Amino acid sequence: MRILFAGTPQVAVTSLNYLNDAGFEIAAVLTRPDAPLGRKRVMTASPVAARAAELGLETIKSNKIDTQVTAQLAELNLDAAAIVAFGGLVPQAALNVPTHGWINLHFSLLPQWRGAAPVQHSIIHGDDITGAVTFQLEAGLDTGPVFGQVTEHIGELDTAGIMLERLSISGSMLLVQTLQAIDSGQALAVAQSGSHTYAPKILDGDAQLDFTRTATEIRRRAHGTSPFPGPWATADGSRYKFGPLSERRERIDLAPGVVHIEPGKHPQVFIGTATWALELSTIQPPGKKMMNASDWARGILTQGTKVSFA
Repeated sequence: MRILFAGTPQVAVTSLNYLNDAGFEIAAVLTRPDAPLGRKRVMTASPVAARAAELGLETIKSNKIDTQVTAQLAELNLDAAAIVAFGGLVPQAALNVPTHGWINLHFSLLPQWRGAAPVQHSIIHGDDITGAVTFQLEAGLDTGPVFGQVTEHIGELDTAGIMLERLSISGSMLLVQTLQAIDSGQALAVAQSGSHTYAPKILDGDAQLDFTRTATEIRRRAHGTSPFPGPWATADGSRYKFGPLSERRERIDLAPGVVHIEPGKHPQVFIGTATWALELSTIQPPGKKMMNASDWARGILTQGTKVSFA
C-alpha cells in the first residue's frame, strides 16, 4: 500500500516508525516547515521531518496544503494518506487525491474532544478514560466515520505528556491495523454518534493555577497543561512553574495558596487549596531551571523567607 504520512510533533514520530516497520510504501512525508527553537531561535526541523530524513524519505514542508502542495500529492499515486497531528487543515481538493482518502489518528474518543488538544482537555475536565481513534478525514472538524478505537485509563498522576506517550504507541498500532484492513477491503467505518465536545488549543493563560479552587481541580489543570505550556502561578509578582502535583487529603490545615515546608532530610512542600493540600514534586523558580521541590525547600528554609501563591 502506497501512502503519504502527514505529521509534525514528536507524538507523530511513533506512528511514522510503526508504518515504516509494518512495510508500507511511504511515498512522502508532509510536515510543517523548520521553525526557530530555543532562546537562540535556531531554525530546527520538526521531529517528523528529522525522522523522515533519517529514514531517507522524501519530505514536503508546508504550513498549509495549498494548490501547489495538492498538485505535488497528486503526482505520488497514493492509495491513502495517514495523518497524525499535522497542525493544519486538509482542503477537499487534497482529501480527494488518495484512492482511499485520508485516515486520521486522533487522540480522543470521538465525538468527545474534537480539536487541537483533546488529551489536555480530557485531563482538565476530569475524564477517567481517554483514548485514540482512527477515522476517515472529512472537511468538518474531526467529524468523519470511525474505523476503530483504543482506550487508556487516566491515573491521578498522569500528565498530558505521559498520556500522549502511551497513546502514541497504542494509537500507532491501531493506525497500522486500520490501513491494513483498508488495503484488504475489510475495513468498516461507523458514523459518530452521541454528543460532542471541543478541545481548542491550550494557551499559556489556560495553565495558570488558582489555589482558591479545589485541590482536584488544580491538579487536573496542572497535569492537563504539562509539559506544555506548563502549569504556573505567581508569588510576590514572580512567576513559578510546577511539575506534577499530588493530592494530600489528610492536610486540611493550610489556607489557599499558603506554602508549608515540612523540614527533614528530604523536606516536603505543601500548598493549601480550597479543600486539602497539594504536594509539590518539582518547581521552577523565576530565572532558574526546574528542580526537586525538596532542594528548593532547603534554600527557602536557609533564607528564612516565606512564599505564598495567594
